Amino acid sequence: MLRALPRFRVGAAEDPCARLRSWAFAVLRNAFRESHRRRRREVVRIAAAGPPEEGRPPPQEHEAGLHDLERTLASLPLILREALVLVGAQGLSCEEAAALCNVPAGTMRARLSRGRRLLAAALDGAPPRAAAAGEREPLAAL
Repeated sequence: MLRALPRFRVGAAEDPCARLRSWAFAVLRNAFRESHRRRRREVVRIAAAGPPEEGRPPPQEHEAGLHDLERTLASLPLILREALVLVGAQGLSCEEAAALCNVPAGTMRARLSRGRRLLAAALDGAPPRAAAAGEREPLAAL
């Protein structure tokens, strides 16, 4: 604008206000057109990007959680790990898992309960709960 002002001399044959007005309108029109083009390009870019992914945790947290679960499962005794995997991961009922392992269904439920309790305590970072009076130690029956 500062470069254009010297061209608007007061002594010119034309009205300087008319020249300034037409110049200002041209600048305004060009600014509008450019912003309109920019908006169209942005709409196309946003549509191509697809909907935003909301509610998903970052992938590194998910992987870290899986590694923690794998490490904790590996630290459990074999029979408790077997019960958790058969019922929790494989989707078998307690009775089906018990038949597969050749143990009574009550034994499978006890192993499952002990395994879940130890797994939860290990994943929370807390030591396993001590057995109450009259209750067996979690691994005493093994």
